[in-house]
Amino acid sequence: MNHSLDILYGGEPLEKADKALIMLHGRGADAESILSLAPHLKLPGFALLAPRASRNSWYPHSFMAPVATNEPWLTSALETVGRTLDIVQAAGIETRNIYFLGFSQGACLTLEFTARHATRYGGIVAFTGGLIGEEIDRSPYRGDFAGTPIFLGSGDPDFHVPVERVTDSAEILREMQADVSLKIYPGRGHTVSEEEIMLVNQLILP
Repeated sequence: MNHSLDILYGGEPLEKADKALIMLHGRGADAESILSLAPHLKLPGFALLAPRASRNSWYPHSFMAPVATNEPWLTSALETVGRTLDIVQAAGIETRNIYFLGFSQGACLTLEFTARHATRYGGIVAFTGGLIGEEIDRSPYRGDFAGTPIFLGSGDPDFHVPVERVTDSAEILREMQADVSLKIYPGRGHTVSEEEIMLVNQLILP
């Protein structure tokens, strides 16, 4: 499952950028769709990297399914994020200047990867997502976020992402020393709202 990386780039060239944002698209979407959020975000001096999932899906089943049913695709997806991070770090950008953003399935993958590799990142944005698994298994989660700002936003109810999983995920991230901002929107659809964009620009981005 270890495919060659397919990354859509935007923003500043990596060799000139001060910061980088890794953007993870949702199921059935593509790198172009997640990159289309960039003009609405405050990203001066950022390189943007949006890896593509095979067949537009990071893993086949719900993020709430038993982890084993999403293997080996989940491990492959996590490796893709890790290899994208390696590219950014190889360009000389420090971890505290590296940011992550994902929507839906991409938000779940964003949270799962960063919880397994917690350190002081620039910031993390999860638009409608939570930590992965039928139950949250904390044993793979390592490290300390050291005050990394994290934004989680979601609708309630959301057909794909139960609000309880979002709030439980926020609590675990706080216990891992993240500075978590959680916003639940009653009755909102499975989308990214203008208010969420505004809050991310205020709370997460420089």
